[in-house]
Amino acid sequence: MPVHDDRRWFEFLILEGAQAGLSWDTILRKRERYREVYSGFEPAKVARFDAKKVRALLSDSGIVRNRLKVAASIANAKAFLEIQDEHGSFNAYLWRFVGGAPIQNKRKTHRSIPAQTPLSLALSKDLQKRGFRFVGPTICYALMQATGVVNDHLVSCFRYRELSS
Repeated sequence: MPVHDDRRWFEFLILEGAQAGLSWDTILRKRERYREVYSGFEPAKVARFDAKKVRALLSDSGIVRNRLKVAASIANAKAFLEIQDEHGSFNAYLWRFVGGAPIQNKRKTHRSIPAQTPLSLALSKDLQKRGFRFVGPTICYALMQATGVVNDHLVSCFRYRELSS
């Protein structure tokens, strides 16, 4: 489903980065704890996390305890705020990559869904240039799928018809 709320964008960005190298099932099971310890995914609060908070996060078994991912989430919060300042919202920034409307793919098989695209590579490069981490082209494509920027539901799926009308 298309996302237009900045807090939701930030949540997906943090969770996609945390998922790198892990199964989505693992992240979905930890999602509620992430909401609790990441201040409801409020980027301004996450940007102010200090060393004490980082230690607490790294000792919390309810989230992925990876020092690089935790550090990236804080750096990403700061970069997220900069994009909001520059573009008015992260939502406005992200949707400009697709002209404001979801890309409607017509996938017939799961095999036809790519792991990344030239568009996800462009997004990845732009985010990295702005200081984001854990935003490679595969993570960016997953982000674009999860937030409805691209409709990769199979044409046989009820969601495809719902989202393409």
